[in-house]
Amino acid sequence: MEAPMMFSADWWQQPLGSWMAWNRVTIAFFLYVFGSIAAMGVWEYFSPGGSPRRGIFRLDTTRGDRLFMTHLGSAFIFLAWLGLYGTPLWGAVILSLVWGFLVFRWA
Repeated sequence: MEAPMMFSADWWQQPLGSWMAWNRVTIAFFLYVFGSIAAMGVWEYFSPGGSPRRGIFRLDTTRGDRLFMTHLGSAFIFLAWLGLYGTPLWGAVILSLVWGFLVFRWA
């Protein structure tokens, strides 16, 4: 059996072990989540005082709240995209980036 070509869909989805069905996609997802939390920590260290502000949702939100809202909204965007259009997910990526920008700007 031929090994999958690097960065192809088969390469990304190739199982890396038997525990929890780990593959490169799940590893990339966890690295993104941990990296975004670490980036928020660095941002707070160099610019402390992310005091709550009232946005378009009429909620008092901090930076961490807005990060959580971005992650949660992006998850729903990806699920809706998969349900309506299937793959590829580039449209969901673009919508999620726009959603994240909007949340951090006006929420």
